[in-house]
Amino acid sequence: MTPKVLFAATDTAWQEYEGHLGHALAAAGIEAELSPEAGPPETVDYIVYAPSSKLKDFTPFTRLKAVLNLWAGVEHVVGNQTLRVPLARMVDQGLTEGMVEWVTGHVLRHHLNIDHALSHQSGEWVRHVPPLARHRPVTVLGLGALGAASAQALAGLNFPVTGWSRTPRDVAGIDCLSGPAGLEEALARAEILVLLLPLTPGTEDLINAAHIDQLPRGAVILNPGRGRLIDDDALLAALDAGHLGHATLDVFRTEPLPPDHPFWAHPKVTVTPHIASETRPDTASEVIAENIRRGEAGEPFLHLVDRDRGY
Repeated sequence: MTPKVLFAATDTAWQEYEGHLGHALAAAGIEAELSPEAGPPETVDYIVYAPSSKLKDFTPFTRLKAVLNLWAGVEHVVGNQTLRVPLARMVDQGLTEGMVEWVTGHVLRHHLNIDHALSHQSGEWVRHVPPLARHRPVTVLGLGALGAASAQALAGLNFPVTGWSRTPRDVAGIDCLSGPAGLEEALARAEILVLLLPLTPGTEDLINAAHIDQLPRGAVILNPGRGRLIDDDALLAALDAGHLGHATLDVFRTEPLPPDHPFWAHPKVTVTPHIASETRPDTASEVIAENIRRGEAGEPFLHLVDRDRGY
């Protein structure tokens, strides 16, 4: 039987993905019926899903084999009580490459003090020589696919990298810590802190006043992970007090970031508009097609979400 695949996302996303998904399914040897219209829900085998979709009730989809998330983040769907089939998050090489480039670029920007150089083109010959990378400790919170890849890229540039995760991980070339005591040590080391944790009840507001106080004075925070990992008020207070040197933020509690938000005008905050890593339709379609192939072959799905952990 030809599997029926529902694309549950925006019209714009469908226009971007239709051709790529069709090509990827054909390359995987899958002849599927792909549509943005559900038709009779009891005939749908797979749902390619964006959490921004209007689809919230999965109960009518009685033949459903899996929901394949278009985004890396699943916090807006993982708690849906009507979803009782396997949920796969997006782990895409293009997404990973984009995140590594953003993280590496901004770590180097702060390490080399490029902002200072750009703002002091006055004709005065003042030399500010940065330390070597091996003398600039970096901590990455979150050692999933994006965190591990970013940490290893930084270690490849000779930064001493500490990685932290809630449960023990082993990433080659990275000093991996875990648990509450490990978090304290990881923060205490971080001249540059990179946040790549998933958003769960256990990570929301993790970077609060108490944890910010554990960072070295002058530390820089980079957040391309989730906006709600940070207590915004605590962050602003630490920047104003001089405890933190800068924050470069790509994700926010409210997106788009409101024009009157204090982050926009703060001299120690850089805003990038959620561009650190974007799912690329061509490579993401290959991941989706492989999971559909696996489902049809009776093989285990890739990148399944652990409902208890929330990611």
